[in-house]
Amino acid sequence: MSEPAENLSAQDLIDYLAQQENKTLLRFLTCGSVDDGKSTLIGRLLYDTKLLFDDQLATLERDSKKHGTVGEDIDFALLVDGLEAEREQGITIDVAYRFFTTDKRKFIVADTPGHEQYTRNMATGASTADLAILLVDARKGILTQTRRHAFIASLLGIRQIVVAVNKIDLMDFSKDVFETIRDDFTEFARDFGFKQIVAIPLSARFGDNVITRSERTPWYHGPALLDHLETVEVEDEQRAKPFRLPVQWVNRPNLDFRGFSGTIAGGSVRPGDRIVVAASGRTSTVSRIVTADGDLDVAVAGDAVTLTLADEVDISRGDLLVAATDQPEVADQFAAHVIWMSEDHLLPGRPYLVKLGAKTVTAQVTEIKHKIDVNTLDHLAAKELALNEVAVCNFSLSQPVGFDAYAANRETGAFIIIDRLTNATVGAGMIMFGLRRATNIHLQALDVNKSARANLKGQKPVILWFTGLSGAGKSTIANIVEKRLLAEGRHTYMLDGDNVRHGLNRDLGFTEGDRVENIRRVAEVSKLMIDAGLIVLVSFISPFRAERRMARELVESDEFIEVFCDTPLDVAESRDPKGLYKKARAGQIKNFTGIDSPYERPENPEIRLESGAKSVEDLAEEVISLLRGRGIIA
Repeated sequence: MSEPAENLSAQDLIDYLAQQENKTLLRFLTCGSVDDGKSTLIGRLLYDTKLLFDDQLATLERDSKKHGTVGEDIDFALLVDGLEAEREQGITIDVAYRFFTTDKRKFIVADTPGHEQYTRNMATGASTADLAILLVDARKGILTQTRRHAFIASLLGIRQIVVAVNKIDLMDFSKDVFETIRDDFTEFARDFGFKQIVAIPLSARFGDNVITRSERTPWYHGPALLDHLETVEVEDEQRAKPFRLPVQWVNRPNLDFRGFSGTIAGGSVRPGDRIVVAASGRTSTVSRIVTADGDLDVAVAGDAVTLTLADEVDISRGDLLVAATDQPEVADQFAAHVIWMSEDHLLPGRPYLVKLGAKTVTAQVTEIKHKIDVNTLDHLAAKELALNEVAVCNFSLSQPVGFDAYAANRETGAFIIIDRLTNATVGAGMIMFGLRRATNIHLQALDVNKSARANLKGQKPVILWFTGLSGAGKSTIANIVEKRLLAEGRHTYMLDGDNVRHGLNRDLGFTEGDRVENIRRVAEVSKLMIDAGLIVLVSFISPFRAERRMARELVESDEFIEVFCDTPLDVAESRDPKGLYKKARAGQIKNFTGIDSPYERPENPEIRLESGAKSVEDLAEEVISLLRGRGIIA
């Protein structure tokens, strides 16, 4: 029993705080399939280690009567199922973090969801964990979600696994049931690279083998769960790695101070150490290590610091400062494992944002090498990724970045994928290795450039990008515009969706992925024609904003004009010159825009044509007037 607080001296308090400070910290998560007892186990740990206050116990007893699922007993799961939706459904939705401490160690535990649709939340909890407790219902054995969570844990660098065979009381504490599950998991995970797999039979509800060994499993001779958590080796691997500091902020409080702030992601640093800016290769020497509590003689992984340098070096947010003697890879392409976390599929060729440390760049998946079947670990061919699928993908970035392989450093080898339109996080990635371009491939400097070609033609090159539903009149209007331009002596070229699919894009279908690749190719061809000094008329449905934005960003800001042929669906369908809408309504054509595939209307087009209300000649004149107003034609 600890001494009452009023009897503690100042020295006792100092000693106590020092003892807490010197304890090692274990970060672990609970994972597994739904209803395996993850939240109940954490609740039992907190309850049996007497880490709950009286008001928390009173609330728990009251909530157990209202939301509990175990009759008159206390429902320990309610301690961490904090959301009202979780309590009503009896499931975990979000990641719940809890801190607790024992005499031997401090703990941060992440209770992660078991439902497949919340697998992304499980990956979030696993990204910082040292150990995973994988719960298995003794009645059900190893399930698909069990395998998925084990595989994701291995991908995210967790090397310590506890297989907690829960609800063993419902199987009469059967030794055979426990050993069968233990052996099944060990066989499944033999190639996952786990350092240690410890299987424990337990009952989270009644506390068997949670805090102490249970008399009801005399055949089990391993540790109780808490004993294992308190004694498992936790290696501070980050401190032994090469120095890495992602710059989160350039600290400039006055003209006499310029520092670079961030949390050290690996290794250590001292004043006098030589460092390099990874992307630029510029070098300098560390002058000071500044913190709110004063300067440090040494800083290590996990410390938040501000470094000042001996030289004036161009460094900004997102740069990576590294040890001069052990530098990371710098490349604009890499291969990575990807966990997809969005209902909208990952599509190669579609532009996304990739955030690596504090650096955010535009990127796209150039190839899905294969996706991974979490049950068999087989490699499967794939053209796109759906929610919760895992794959190996090649990425191309808009600029070179510094990174380590995820296996070498979890901080500098991990990234998230962000949707450019919604800003939602849609995927997580773990870098495997950089991809190098052939060293003999580079941009060739040419004496005859875009400006020279445009001057020869006496015109300003521009892309007129006509977009709208099938039957909106895009090609008809574009054709009239081109004839008007040709009559004035302009040099033009028209790219029409149907015509291009007879040649350049004849290998593409009409799935969402093929549509993305269709527009990517056309946008690249349009860019080449702009370089040739032409006025390019592009007539494509191009239903997705992301691809239209990608096409716009390939050229200068004043070289792209989005022409939105705004025709109501019923008007476009009434025209139906090819009978496509009729076939789509009958189910004979799949993925038809406006019927079973979406059309994302332009938000801010340069010109909007009401093609259901005016003649095509009048609409073409509106485009010509816009070109004159912008000085593109006289």
